[in-house]
Amino acid sequence: MKNRLAVGIIVVLFGLNLPAFAQDTTLTVRAIEGLKYDVPRFVVRPGTRVNLTLDNYDDMAHNLVVTLPNSRLRVVNTSLTLGDQAVKLNYVPRTPDVVAHTVVVEPGKSDKISFLLTQEGIYAYVCTLPGHGFVMYGAIYVTKKPASVPTLDKDPNVAANRKDDAAGHAGHQPDHPYVLTYPAIYRTFMPDSGPASIAVGLTPRQAYCWDAGACRLRYAWTGGFIDQTDHWDGNGKKPTHVIGDVYFRDQGGFPIRFGTADRLPEVHFKGYKLINRYPEFRYTVNGIEVREMIKPLPTGRGLIRQFTLGSVAGPVYFRCKSGDGVKYRPSVGKMQDGMVRLPVGTRTFTITMTAE
Repeated sequence: MKNRLAVGIIVVLFGLNLPAFAQDTTLTVRAIEGLKYDVPRFVVRPGTRVNLTLDNYDDMAHNLVVTLPNSRLRVVNTSLTLGDQAVKLNYVPRTPDVVAHTVVVEPGKSDKISFLLTQEGIYAYVCTLPGHGFVMYGAIYVTKKPASVPTLDKDPNVAANRKDDAAGHAGHQPDHPYVLTYPAIYRTFMPDSGPASIAVGLTPRQAYCWDAGACRLRYAWTGGFIDQTDHWDGNGKKPTHVIGDVYFRDQGGFPIRFGTADRLPEVHFKGYKLINRYPEFRYTVNGIEVREMIKPLPTGRGLIRQFTLGSVAGPVYFRCKSGDGVKYRPSVGKMQDGMVRLPVGTRTFTITMTAE
């Protein structure tokens, strides 16, 4: 794996005091026929580490070079002047405009890179092989306001051949066996979750991963839904890719406690029921029935978790671990030291999670 971090902005970033919650995005971009990347653009928040794989599905060689904002054409034009050094340098000029790059990837091969993006802006990724860079490129929006990103058909930072292919769609829309209607649900093998995982797309831009084996929310993201191509191609042995920016990742384990706040309960998954297309998860906690439905915040990044409990004789606690990327607001009860104590006799409550 070749990983090149820019000697300017990106190197300095490692000296910054970044939040304890580390955001990351893992995705695969494919070079496909017609001098195109299959992912025309994607959106992340500042402070995100991007773990990117370039898979070459085309019949000619390509690379992928991430450039600083407003520098794509400068990097492309400079690559044309490399002369005899071009092959040795993978057609990538040595310039601080380059954030990261792959090697030249031959047909049927792949390469991985990892890079950190902390400053807001519109970065580009481009193939710098001769003649490719003027038509084969995409955009990375690093922003705290994903809703401000223009629609794909009006985005001046996306290659024209990708806008023509996917006009009217916001971001990458991978193939699915049927037309998605949101909320959308897949039972699939998700990264950083148990084998019995459920991916739920609340909207085309908001989604979460539910671990049915552990009966808990694992993480949530914005920017897109999922790409299962590698999962399908690998006969189920490879995980599904998350498309977007993971803003919440559970750090506290199973959150509901009955009787005492410190004892981990025994949980059993009982399936889910669709209510207006939203899954209501059903499970037992120490034999007590719990129903949980998760909906998106009306605006911004976050979730509203609605709980219904069976008959409980003693106190109920909800664990809110700090450092997982969100702020918690309970509908009832008092929060103290990362724990919400609900009034005795509570049967329904909501926990609102807002991205920090």
